[in-house]
Amino acid sequence: MNDDIRPWDAAAPLVRAAQRGDALAMDDLIKLVTPYVTRLCTPIAPADAADAVQEALLAVFRGLRGLRDPLAFYGWVRAVSVREAVRVARRTAGESPADPEEIARLRDLLPGADTSQLSAEIRDLLARMSVKERTVLVLRELEGLDERSMAELLDIPEGTVKSRLSRARSSFRKAWTR
Repeated sequence: MNDDIRPWDAAAPLVRAAQRGDALAMDDLIKLVTPYVTRLCTPIAPADAADAVQEALLAVFRGLRGLRDPLAFYGWVRAVSVREAVRVARRTAGESPADPEEIARLRDLLPGADTSQLSAEIRDLLARMSVKERTVLVLRELEGLDERSMAELLDIPEGTVKSRLSRARSSFRKAWTR
């Protein structure tokens, strides 16, 4: 595969074929998108990441025929995955920490940190955050979304996203300095 091909360009032919009922294309598409879905779901629903990934992939499988623009596949998968991860995380009674590799970008929030102990400490801090706060941090720090995009994805006002993100960052920093 050419290195200049963007992921959504590579997925578009598979999306079209899967929408026409090609089972092999659907299988290839699910294999292609599973790492991305896992990367999104794991820090949002750490206690039940496998369930969140499975629910998200099922929702992708079931809803693919309704996707109008194959080039919008990754954005649509992001929305489906975040929705399913939040739903699974909310029903989880006791949450466990997120995978440190999935949240490595959060290190930027912690200037001067000793990276040898960082992963366990970050997992611990995220485990104590609410699903709402963890979700906005993941969308900002892992996905690089702006407030407007997060608001659209989460179906909440942009001001709510800004306040959640501010509280999440503040909570994270305060817990870190203790």
